[in-house]
Amino acid sequence: MCGITGIFAFNLVGKFNKIHITAATMSMEKRGPDFQDIYIDEWVGLGHRRLSVIDTSEKANQPMWDSSGRYCIVYNGEIFNYKDLKKGLQDQGIVFHSQSDTEVLLHLYLLEKEGCLSRLNGFFAFCIYDKHEQSFFLARDRYGVKPLLYLFDEDKFIFASEMKTMIKYGIDRTIDYTSLVAYLQLNYIPAPDSIFGNVKKLLPGHYLKIESRRLSVMRWYSLPCDDNEGGSGLSYAVAKAKFATLLESAVQRRLVADVPLGAFLSGGIDSSVITGLASRHKPDLHTFSIGFRDEPFFDETSYAKEVAQHFNTRHTVFSLTNSDLFAHVHDILKYIDEPFADSSAINVFILSRETRKHATVALSGDGADELLGGYNKHEAFYRTLRPGLKETAIVSLGWLWKTLPQSRNNAMANRIRQANRFAEGFKLSPSQRYWKWASFVDRDDALRLLAPHAAETFSVREFENRQRIIVDCIEGGNSMNKILATDMQFVLPNDMLVKADLMSMAHGLEIRSPFLDYEVVNFAHNLPADFKIKGNKRKRILQDAFRDMLPTMLYHRPKKGFDVPMLKWLRREMRSLIEEDLLSRTHIEQQGLFHYPEIERLKQKLFSNNPGDVHARMWGLVVLQSWFRNYCT
Repeated sequence: MCGITGIFAFNLVGKFNKIHITAATMSMEKRGPDFQDIYIDEWVGLGHRRLSVIDTSEKANQPMWDSSGRYCIVYNGEIFNYKDLKKGLQDQGIVFHSQSDTEVLLHLYLLEKEGCLSRLNGFFAFCIYDKHEQSFFLARDRYGVKPLLYLFDEDKFIFASEMKTMIKYGIDRTIDYTSLVAYLQLNYIPAPDSIFGNVKKLLPGHYLKIESRRLSVMRWYSLPCDDNEGGSGLSYAVAKAKFATLLESAVQRRLVADVPLGAFLSGGIDSSVITGLASRHKPDLHTFSIGFRDEPFFDETSYAKEVAQHFNTRHTVFSLTNSDLFAHVHDILKYIDEPFADSSAINVFILSRETRKHATVALSGDGADELLGGYNKHEAFYRTLRPGLKETAIVSLGWLWKTLPQSRNNAMANRIRQANRFAEGFKLSPSQRYWKWASFVDRDDALRLLAPHAAETFSVREFENRQRIIVDCIEGGNSMNKILATDMQFVLPNDMLVKADLMSMAHGLEIRSPFLDYEVVNFAHNLPADFKIKGNKRKRILQDAFRDMLPTMLYHRPKKGFDVPMLKWLRREMRSLIEEDLLSRTHIEQQGLFHYPEIERLKQKLFSNNPGDVHARMWGLVVLQSWFRNYCT
């Protein structure tokens, strides 16, 4: 895992930007703490920051050239089947000079060009420079585990792993208000767009080429968007066994490392399954979890400890107080280089920081919820397809839920909040329902936050075009498999994987997710929906396939998200930041981005007895304002 960047200048104006390649590469120091190198010629600059995981010797450093001196690669990721691929290449007479997967990837590309991508089992973002043809080839993995941003104009092409690296090239930083409104709804910005109008994100499963100053982007992998309700032809019993075998193989592949390796263990089903499978092949497995001593509603360490004892892992709990958690908030705000406000990122940041003291690689359960239907919203979608008396009653009492206190901070208020969202979403079309349940607020409410001049530049047509592409899978019909496919292509790469990559790379920690092995994903995706979610049983096939392996108590505990007590922080520790600094009337009016009366209305709701989801919106504004101060002024 590393950081990559590069520039291809098309003329003298673009050539001037090459002077920034060193500073740009250095900006990724946290992502790659072990080594740095750059390559520069007349028109091209390439930079690499290395986190050494496979073959830690200097022979595996990058930028890496083939023996002819024609092709050069900068690469971020891991190819888990690289040894098998290497053997095939050696059988064709290719001689290797390192034990790295980087060299395997380079030679495979030289033989098969873009065809090599479908043979890679892993996650990656890379660029290969053909010095003879004067071209770039860039590609991103199937599910978007690794980021890849780029800018293309008449003078140059620039790419990087991080936005802060793009900024080092002196790019124009004009805010894209369509992206901003999406952020105000979602608390993240969906690819291929970014907060800046001229910077794009290469979509998962896509590659691009720069040839003769022309840019072309192509898709090389897609998750089929169909109902699959006819089934895979397998019985449930056979599917369970096959799924268990594929997942164990995926875990086993991800245990290969030349550095210390461990696993995140929250005590939920996903991480417990990964821990159990990993412990079969790594008896000395080290597991890690964090807990909140003074927030029992959010603490799950008792479950994690029981799982660790069950599998006899060497378990470490990082037990934190509210003060410990809050102490990291400003570090996180400084590191976020594009607005991103999933508050559970705070947990991942701290867990990664502490884990990195013991390991360089950590397995995680990321992807299971999107793949197999693990979220509350998935059960809610399921119930809209099969409404009964309970669902009818919830919808008919919609007026009542609006009058009662709603909050994520305690169980009863959270149930009322969920009932209200269900009642509102039930009446909508499938695609409208999906967008509403993915959002914290409606588009019109988000727009009202903008200052008049900013709102005037917002394009409803452009926003709806972007939204239509995201929900296109659902437009063709209403089924659970379509919902899950959309989550895999939308929520997973834009929220969950951004969180994992950004917060782990802040500490030079590599996260590996066996649920995102493409063999696991392709198999699970093609199963009937009721193999994944049936009634109130989510991730059904996962739970049933490993029931004999897991402790019984895991099946009798409520599912919780990886949350932090954000509402309490905003009302207490962060109140002065809100009232007197980032969201003060003086600052808002000087900045000119937002309409202060709407900010004031959100503040009043935050401190009321019925906050609902306003804490998520307020955290989103805090993140945005901090980002603006750090990267736009």
